[in-house]
Amino acid sequence: MDIRQVEPGFAVAPQLQPGDMAELARKGFVAVICNRPDGEDDGQPGVDAMRAAAESAGLAFHHIPVSGGQFPDAAIDAFRSVRQAADGPVMAYCRTGTRSITLETLANPEGRSASDRLGLASAAGYDLSTIAGRLGD
Repeated sequence: MDIRQVEPGFAVAPQLQPGDMAELARKGFVAVICNRPDGEDDGQPGVDAMRAAAESAGLAFHHIPVSGGQFPDAAIDAFRSVRQAADGPVMAYCRTGTRSITLETLANPEGRSASDRLGLASAAGYDLSTIAGRLGD
């Protein structure tokens, strides 16, 4: 499992497996956000299996799928709501982690400046300079 710690309360990862959920709970995560549509790739675990594994491990599970480089306001708002309501660390995942870190950066649940958000993404290994114009500030 390739966990990319963005800040103490948030991390992203490429595709997780149902068997990863217990380890995430042991590491202190309280919630998981899946940003992949079901059936995006052959062999991708379905959202129902991922939800069952997460809940079995005591984790809250949220499905906020985005695809095609589109980040609609409804998805950004939902992501922000989950992040702000969580009572502990949150793990978000997609195929590579890029959609998840992009949603985090656009949602800005911690109220950070644009440069701080881009810096956190970069430190986690993601270049989000292409969305800088959407960040304001």
